Amino acid sequence: MVSTYGEVARAAGQTAAALRTASGLPWHRVLGAGGEIKTRGHSAFEQRFRLEAEGVRFRGCRVDMQRHEYKFPQYRQR
Repeated sequence: MVSTYGEVARAAGQTAAALRTASGLPWHRVLGAGGEIKTRGHSAFEQRFRLEAEGVRFRGCRVDMQRHEYKFPQYRQR
């Protein structure tokens, strides 16, 4: 399963920028809006390779989000 930076940040109650400093996250499963790989160069190739190795399918340059996107539970904010 994959998710976007925005959805992970929203579920964690953080900003997307805060995710960059978090350690221990499966970074390759976090994508830009619409399933786009946002890393560049070697990291982009590694990210796609890791995702494909886990069975994630792409439509062109983007992950098939309808098939692979994780839907976070909706929590009521206080």
